[in-house]
Amino acid sequence: MAYTGSHVDGHVVVVTGGGTGIGAAIAERYAAEGAHVVILGRRPGPLEAVAEEIGALPLVADAGDPAAVEAALAAVLERYGRVDTLVCNAGGPGFTSVGETSDAGWAEALHSNLTTSFAIVRGFLPALIETAGRIVIVSSLSGLFAGPSMAGYVTAKHALIGLTKSLARDYGRHGVRVNAVCPGWVRTPMADEEMDELVEGAGLPSRQGAYDAVTADLPLRRPAAPAEIAAAVRFLGSDESSYITGATLVVDGGAHIVDLPTLAFEKARG
Repeated sequence: MAYTGSHVDGHVVVVTGGGTGIGAAIAERYAAEGAHVVILGRRPGPLEAVAEEIGALPLVADAGDPAAVEAALAAVLERYGRVDTLVCNAGGPGFTSVGETSDAGWAEALHSNLTTSFAIVRGFLPALIETAGRIVIVSSLSGLFAGPSMAGYVTAKHALIGLTKSLARDYGRHGVRVNAVCPGWVRTPMADEEMDELVEGAGLPSRQGAYDAVTADLPLRRPAAPAEIAAAVRFLGSDESSYITGATLVVDGGAHIVDLPTLAFEKARG
């Protein structure tokens, strides 16, 4: 896909969770438009593969570890001298109900899905204030609604929206804009694993059948491609959205507009 008229050419863009799925697609989109892209993650293999493909700088780091964040910022500033956009995309587990969640599981869910954004934003804020930069926090449709047995994940993703609003409120005076994106179902390796579990649990014929099942009541009737989420992130993480801050952009194929109790009437009408 070709892009023209870029507003991010030459910008320095840092993407956490940049080795797979949505994060890799975000990194690819920015790189395609001429940005200098830095990708962070905890697994060297996927990071290096994406970096080689798009010409990004890979940094192996836990975005929720303040010491690792400090080292990552130093590496970025040494290489490029500035940070224009920070995309907080790192995420992780939290797929149990409250009664089934151990203390360790709760801590892991909050660290992976919430602290990774808090810690890296806090560490990178001085650099972002200097450039009047942009922060895009990738939450989830689970940041607005609750799925079954997802207590840690849902809680952390809701909190990311609160973090977005708080940051926007406090740092807008410095020219820093902060927005959130809430994707719905997206075809990623993580979602593929969930679809495979659904295939096994519900006796569905295939992974595609599982995706069809979970999107059957969406207005668009399909999951997103990672590139579609990347397009939304890139818009918020560029000058094209220059008067938008504190917003939550839902990219879910229309799932959030569906009135669940009326589905019975729709299905009755065929």
